[in-house]
Amino acid sequence: IMPRSKEIQEQMRTEVIEIYQSGKGYKAISKALGLQRTTVRAIIHKWQKHGTVVNLPRSGRPTKITPRAQRRLIREVTKDPRTTSKELQASLASIKVSVHDSTIRKRLGKNGLHGRFPRRKPLLSKKNIRARLNFAKKHLNDCQDFWENTLWTDETKVELFGRQMSRYIWRKRNTAFQKKNIIPTVKYGGGSVMVWGCFAASGPGRLAVIDGTMNSTVYQKILKENVRPSVRQLKLKRSWVLQQDNDPKHTSKSTSEWLKKNKMKTLEWPSQSPDLNPIEMLWHDLKKAVLARKPSNKAELQQFCKDEWAKIPPERCKRLIASYRKRLIAVIAAKGGPTSY
Repeated sequence: IMPRSKEIQEQMRTEVIEIYQSGKGYKAISKALGLQRTTVRAIIHKWQKHGTVVNLPRSGRPTKITPRAQRRLIREVTKDPRTTSKELQASLASIKVSVHDSTIRKRLGKNGLHGRFPRRKPLLSKKNIRARLNFAKKHLNDCQDFWENTLWTDETKVELFGRQMSRYIWRKRNTAFQKKNIIPTVKYGGGSVMVWGCFAASGPGRLAVIDGTMNSTVYQKILKENVRPSVRQLKLKRSWVLQQDNDPKHTSKSTSEWLKKNKMKTLEWPSQSPDLNPIEMLWHDLKKAVLARKPSNKAELQQFCKDEWAKIPPERCKRLIASYRKRLIAVIAAKGGPTSY
């Protein structure tokens, strides 16, 4: 069947209306003009609604993604958020819908589904989730004085080169290897330092650089040299509590015996819970400040870490602890699962 011209199409639609006005029904019109009954119905409905059979102006090019295809897209990304736009493109092709992958991304965006880098969160087992929920419920109504007299501790790695604050750069074509467009790396490691730090509501405590491999013996040495001086410096009460995570070096038999011998009371801690330790926020502050100073070697990196840690405002520490209850509420709301902290 040869496609009809625009003039013939309009003439045919006019004939449909003329026959309809003479009292004929859809079936008779369809038979007389050789049109599908659904086509006849659509022409008549349009005439009844708009008073014309002429094509009305459209707001733009009609979309290629049908309502059925849109439902399919939403269903697939809801089921598996990691599905790529290329995979969705192939899925639509299987139902005879051919569109560019950028069109798919735009359509998902209009439905509130946007491409984002996934947040990195610890993998939580059922045991972890249960422990986190129990911790949050147990401490939800603790008085603020308890949290203000907790010495929060942790270790972190600060890098000289490598992972930067942003993951993308804007550059022109063929400029990938210009100095400003690369991230320098160093061979055989040596481009980072491990540090141990502590803080309380009254401010930052001591920061220790970890030399060599961290084990129970090294950890106990760090505690011996830094915990009590920090407690005195921060003016914690005699009822102060030491917070540490469940790293094997922290919970080993020798470390547990050392803590007991030195009469250091520890806060029981749910594993896989960095979001419950506000020191993570200070680590972020520290790395950002050190990065801004652009250390050129490991010695500078170590010194800048110590300098910037000491500069952390006591007000920042105070605010983190003042809002600690919100973290517990967030864990309870997430039923022990990951939170936004």
